[in-house]
Amino acid sequence: MANDPRTATHSGGNATFRSLFRLREYRAVYLATLINWLGDYLSRAAVTVLVYHKSQSVLLSAASFAVGFLPWIVGPLLSAIAERYPYRRVMIVADLTRMALIALLLVPHMPVPLMLLVLLLAGLAAPPAQAARSALLPELVGRERLPLATALQQTASQTAQVVGYLAGATLAVALTPRIALGLDVLTFLFSALLVASGVRPRPATNPDSGRTHLLRETGEGFRLVFSHPLLRSIVTVVFTVTVFAIVPEGLAAAWAVEGTPGHSSSNLDQGLIMAAGPFGFVLGGILFSRLVPAHRRARLVPYLAVSMPLLLVPSIFGPPAPFVAALVMLSGLTQGALLPTLNANFTLAVPDGYRARAFGVVGSGVQVTQFTAVIVTGLLADHFRLPLVVGLWSIGGAVVMLLIVLSWPRQGLPEPAAGAGRMER
Repeated sequence: MANDPRTATHSGGNATFRSLFRLREYRAVYLATLINWLGDYLSRAAVTVLVYHKSQSVLLSAASFAVGFLPWIVGPLLSAIAERYPYRRVMIVADLTRMALIALLLVPHMPVPLMLLVLLLAGLAAPPAQAARSALLPELVGRERLPLATALQQTASQTAQVVGYLAGATLAVALTPRIALGLDVLTFLFSALLVASGVRPRPATNPDSGRTHLLRETGEGFRLVFSHPLLRSIVTVVFTVTVFAIVPEGLAAAWAVEGTPGHSSSNLDQGLIMAAGPFGFVLGGILFSRLVPAHRRARLVPYLAVSMPLLLVPSIFGPPAPFVAALVMLSGLTQGALLPTLNANFTLAVPDGYRARAFGVVGSGVQVTQFTAVIVTGLLADHFRLPLVVGLWSIGGAVVMLLIVLSWPRQGLPEPAAGAGRMER
């Protein structure tokens, strides 16, 4: 099999963008993922506007955005379901399910509570789809190309976030939110078609003969991630990065208003701060994966982990928004260098049959920590100066990261042997 990771691992030569996109299945999954994310962020921006127009309530509008986090509370359980079926089928069914549910939002005069319920149901398809996609990736590209492929996937996500939010908000305000929702329906359809036509069928990694109770299988995913020393180290860094990296984006609107007393340029300042992190991530991910040899990436992980929150510490002095955006961009650049490397090594360390569950644990943890960090810092910013909150939060992040990397494995991120960490049933 040309795309079997066991044969691709030792193929020789350096991984390049060209070598990745020569793989037909990878091209299909990459394009489907990019289209999928664009539609997701497009609809998020449009729905918040639509709900606000219908309800005139800031709280309900915010709830329509926050409801996207709720399915991730049961994300590990949903990802365990994904392990029971072929990953290709899981991605297709998830796309078609979301397409049908988002299409319901096009029905005129739908009550806001019903809209929130539809969004919640549509969001339940996201964890298994994302877990299946992440678990399938090493089968498509092999060990040698996996770090570059992971960097491309994550930078595509950040790019889609910027474009989707901007396009969704623009269409919703200038024309009508339903145009953006209609485009979202089409993106899910195109994504499903790309996967169906471009990815060959593979058997499920957890077939009927190997299944136990679903809750037990979910627990095995947690046990694998947090009992395996390498996986536990990676997850600890990823969760900590998330807690301290999301804050500038989550507080950008209030930060922009506080930084511009006249309010004349607050919208521009907000856009600068929100876009700076994803832009830096894209730049860091591509440059680091292409220019830094694989053996050096692992050695740089502790330094990148500490510098990510450290770069945001100068915000404590309340600099102008463009300077804040520059700090956020630099912090995003270190994330783009750090996270794809951790992600690729995490994938390689997880044995076959557990990848979707392991990614479900991580994906849910990231979503929950993002939500918690924004809520906590938002509450603090209601009582203290926002730059002070972000600055002290970042100092705390640098201290926590330093403590984590002091216990980091001395060998960095070794390539695990095949089947490393396999659990006994």
